[in-house]
Amino acid sequence: TMAFLLLLVASSASAGCPYLATTTTTTEEALSKPSLSLSSTPSSLSTLEQKQAQHAAYVDATRNTDWDAVRQDIDEFLTTSQDDAWPADFGNYGPLFVRLAWHNAGSYRTSDGRGGVDGARQRFDPERSWDDNTNLDKARTLLFSVKEKHPEVSWGDLIVLTGSRAIQSMGGPEVQFCAGRIDDDDGSDSLLLGPSTEQEQYAPCALNGTCQEPLGSTTIGLIYLNPQGPLGVPDSYGSSLDIRDSFGRMSMNDSETVALIGGGHTFGKAHGACPEGAGPSPRDDPLNAWPGLCGSGKGVDTFTSGIEGAWTTKPTTWDNEYFENLLTYDWRSHSGPGGAWQWRVNPGGNDGPPLPSPLAPTVDGTGTPQATMMMTSDVALTTDDLYRSIVREFADSLPAFETAFAAAWYKLVTRDMGPVFRCGNRGKQQNSQAPPPPQDFQHYLEPVEAVNYEEADVVDALTSQVFTSALRGGEGESAVSAVVKLAYACASTFRYTDYLGGCNGARIRFEPAKSWKANGYGEVVTRGLAVLSPVKDQFDISWADLVVLAGGVALEVASKGQVAIPFCPGRSDDISGDALKWLEPPVVGDVGETVDELKEFIQRTGVSYRDYVALLGARRSLGPATTPFYGDYTSDTATLDNGYFQDLLANTYIQVIALNDGDAVQYKAEDADLYAQSIDIMLKSDPELLALAQTYAAD
Repeated sequence: TMAFLLLLVASSASAGCPYLATTTTTTEEALSKPSLSLSSTPSSLSTLEQKQAQHAAYVDATRNTDWDAVRQDIDEFLTTSQDDAWPADFGNYGPLFVRLAWHNAGSYRTSDGRGGVDGARQRFDPERSWDDNTNLDKARTLLFSVKEKHPEVSWGDLIVLTGSRAIQSMGGPEVQFCAGRIDDDDGSDSLLLGPSTEQEQYAPCALNGTCQEPLGSTTIGLIYLNPQGPLGVPDSYGSSLDIRDSFGRMSMNDSETVALIGGGHTFGKAHGACPEGAGPSPRDDPLNAWPGLCGSGKGVDTFTSGIEGAWTTKPTTWDNEYFENLLTYDWRSHSGPGGAWQWRVNPGGNDGPPLPSPLAPTVDGTGTPQATMMMTSDVALTTDDLYRSIVREFADSLPAFETAFAAAWYKLVTRDMGPVFRCGNRGKQQNSQAPPPPQDFQHYLEPVEAVNYEEADVVDALTSQVFTSALRGGEGESAVSAVVKLAYACASTFRYTDYLGGCNGARIRFEPAKSWKANGYGEVVTRGLAVLSPVKDQFDISWADLVVLAGGVALEVASKGQVAIPFCPGRSDDISGDALKWLEPPVVGDVGETVDELKEFIQRTGVSYRDYVALLGARRSLGPATTPFYGDYTSDTATLDNGYFQDLLANTYIQVIALNDGDAVQYKAEDADLYAQSIDIMLKSDPELLALAQTYAAD
């Protein structure tokens, strides 16, 4: 029951009892405090509880940070080239730190919420050694001089603020800032991004460059896709397909995609001074990573991607020349000085008179100006009709480009942080770059000022009217079982990786979540809401509050008064289920699902293995399986006890065809009329889960 309470309360991505705006603390403070202490020792805290405690401590530590002072130090830093260490291209570090921020944030993916800049895991392997992050170790080393002045500011916040300030300092649009990222201690939360043994088990990619979801990029080690073209072939149309695919996996639409690519490539240049390359990565040579094998290895001799050249004639000035160049010139592919495929202007022109290539200055301001270039992934934006129309729009209207880019950039660097309430600098006086109003990608719900019901009255109605009889038409399923299933389904949508989901909003009532297989194709939601509808009609209570409160009361009833579950009121209801569209559980009990898949799913929810097994036991104790599966898991489905674990461990199970669905395979006990799914059998086969099942069976 303690595990169930953690799920119901903490799944808000907030903490304590955070929903009501009229608490003794401010909403912001309440949303930053640790959740109810459900564990006896700190070492038993779940990942979610640890993250909440760390976030609360960070918000407190930066409560008096003068973010404008941080910004001023960043502005000075960006135009002070440290030539002996790593000289600034064109005398301005701005383009380098736009890249640093983008490559930290761009690893985010919607499939499992992993990646992103929260955690600043690019400081660790595997991300720090990705090919796409070549020489970004130099950027982080340079930025340490600012970090030393503001040690309370996390690396994640500092990287994002520096990238945003770089854009503005070069004339770009104002991009607002949400503080509140907490730094991880290692790169373990990036292992599934690859390359790693864990990634190969979880999401293998037989041919790098053709990787599919749940991976976020088409190519492991790159943020999105190969800029030279699919599998290194300069096929611009094929590249346009990869762009839409990979950016789509990261929740970017066509306009956002074109704005981000154009905005990023307005600044700086690509580096491929010679074909010898950058040298060993940090993983291979941590003390002398990427020394550069072209001449001095830096400045005009830098090797990063192998592509060489700038996109525009003014690489430290914000404008829309990038889009104008794409449309004005006839671009042809060739192998550049770094040995990579890139595109140059065809001096013979296309349908008009010959046009000479635009020229960009060299990075050190000496020597002959350099012809501008495009990557295959840039030219791709002109070969797809939808992309080309957006390129034309931005070429014709700098304000349209600026508006689209500012919004897309904020989404890029903020979307992995969850609700806007996690922005620690909201409403701070010492910050002229406070976050904007809640954006669509944050799925904002208005805070509840005060509830209009008495909890005791609702509880009385539940116990006297609902939990006294079986659910009609539910094949004998009790109201307790129906409500516990609904409450779990509602709350368990939460994942800590990007703080999406949870029962606040009661979005489980709508598609797509309502009809997920895990929810019995609608059975769980339809039955649970039907049971609770009479109570909902009697009180001015949100569906979200009612589902959570009823779930707790149902467990109390099933325990025969042995447990009491506190309730945190103040949730509001959403009007759609769009916020849950990426959150369908990947493990539902099908034969063929693996323990590795189950454990990955548990990890992304933020609960511990111990809590998950307890939650599973509570659900299995109270009622039959959900369509397409069939049957009871334990001999007593009316009582919340440890009978499920005892029955599971005492019986031998064989595979059978589910009676509810001829295509569904489940398990049946050989010597009892008890059933199980693959998840239950994993509690017997996996040593860690088995140890927990044995603990609960004995106590």
